[in-house]
Formats: sequence, structure tokens, C-alpha cells
Amino acid sequence: MGNRLAGKVAAVTGSGRGIGRGYALALAAEGAAVVVNDAGVALDGSGSDQRPADQVVAEIKKAGGKAAANHANVTTMAGGESIVKTALDSFGRLDIMVNNAGILRDRMVFNMAEEDWDAVIAVHLKGHFSCTKAACTVFRQQRSGRIIGISSPAAMGNAGQTNYAGAKAGILGFIRAVARDMGRYGVTANAIIPLATTRMTANPEMEAARAARIARGEKVAPQPERRPEDVAPMLVYLCTDEAANVNGQILTAFTGMIGIYEQEVLMKTLRKKDNWTVDELARLVPKTLCEGFVNQWPPQAPKQ
Repeated sequence: MGNRLAGKVAAVTGSGRGIGRGYALALAAEGAAVVVNDAGVALDGSGSDQRPADQVVAEIKKAGGKAAANHANVTTMAGGESIVKTALDSFGRLDIMVNNAGILRDRMVFNMAEEDWDAVIAVHLKGHFSCTKAACTVFRQQRSGRIIGISSPAAMGNAGQTNYAGAKAGILGFIRAVARDMGRYGVTANAIIPLATTRMTANPEMEAARAARIARGEKVAPQPERRPEDVAPMLVYLCTDEAANVNGQILTAFTGMIGIYEQEVLMKTLRKKDNWTVDELARLVPKTLCEGFVNQWPPQAPKQ
């Protein structure tokens, strides 16, 4: 075990499985005491099971670390407060809040029910708020702390995931705002866009099709190895004192690769003294701002 986080206390939501479990184990391996939060729900948010969180706690303790389980649901303010309370009651402080909990309810936008939208937004986006607000109450008083938001490549848009993509994009804006709110108190807030193979990224149909092609003797390119635990080192680094100058940033990590995203900037501009007319825009925009643009998702003929 390392000691970069010795004496620190971390809380990780949704850490009973997958990437979240990797975060919890890595933080513990660097000396942090960890609150392992997981409601043990199914991928769509239904049900509950205390075993995933309890098993990770047992795993950390077996390795010589300190951990406590919390089974609260992050979709309520009381849930976020419960996680912070578990940290304070169990270890006397809180230094790191990792917002990782998530669910999926994929539908094309025209088929998505209101409850599918609300459920995903509640876990991902409100879950970030409920836990971050509760943590910031502590962080502001002690004038230190680390907040990590977990986004996704889907934040750039992904078919069949308007709810998930909307939530994950919202997390990026949320984290940037929190960084500005809390920086004056010695707190940093950053987001990670991870890539890893977990139960949330599994695609049974594609896996079955790939297996069928292999069975037919077709040459199939090997799938890239993206282990959940390989995202954790970047997250751990952001939680250390060495990363005190990294604030309001969006980073990515997967097996063998780390990176940082450029903040949004204007690509091109056109200016004039007075306001633009629609006629002017119709004449100029195709030749300037949107020159060479091609619709990446053009209309398709209806299926017969």
C-alpha cells in the first residue's frame, strides 16, 4: 500500500462494482479510509442489495485498509447527507468525494418515457449535486477537499441515450461551476471521462454477433482491453496534494492512455457593426462558419 492519501477519508458513490469498485480499492491502496456507497440496484435503478458495498469493504479491510459501507440512494438530499455522515461518524472527517453512481435506461428519444428521463437524471446529475453539496459544507469549513465528477464519452452525444448523454454533459458544467465556487476554500473539482468494460458498457447483441463471426471462422479484430481498474490512477492523482493546481478540468483515462480535454472555444467568428439578417446568414454561413460541413447522420429511407 502507498501513503499519498494517508490520513485522508474518501467517499465513492456506486463503488460496489465496476469502475467505482476500482476507485475505492485504489484510494484505499494509497492510505485513504473509504466510505463505499452502493445501493446495489440493477442497471435500470430497480431493486436494492447491500452485498456489493459490503463485499468491497471486506476486500479493503482484508488488504489492511479502512472502510465503511453506506447503502444510501444518491437521488435524495438525505442520501448525500447520509454518505457524508457515515464518513464523519466512522473516520472523523471527509476529504474526497467521488460521484460515480449511475444507471441506464436507454431508449430512442421518441420512445423515452418521462420516468426513464427522470430516473437517469436523478441518479447521475442530482446525485452529483446531493453528494457534492453535503461534502462542500464540510470542505468549506476545513478549507480543503477534492471533488471528482464522473462523466462519459456519451456527453458528446450517443444514439439511444438522450437521458444519459444529457446528464453526463450536465456533469461537466456542474463540475466547472463547483470549481469556481469552492476554489477559494482550497477545494478542487475535476471531472473524469473514463473508458472501461463494465456491465454498463456491455452490449450483448454486439458480443453475440462477434462470437458468431468468430465461430464462422471470420477474421475479427481483437477488442481493446479496457480494464476498470486502469482508470483509477488518474482519479487517485487528482485527490493528492500534488494536484492542488488542477481545478475545473476534464480529463480522460483508460488502459494505457490519459488525456485532458480543451475547454470549449469559439472556432470561427464573423463580425459586423449592426445585427445580422437571415438573408446574410444564409449567404455567408455555408461559406464561412460551416464551410465543408456534412450531416453525419443524414436522412435514411424508411425500412420496408
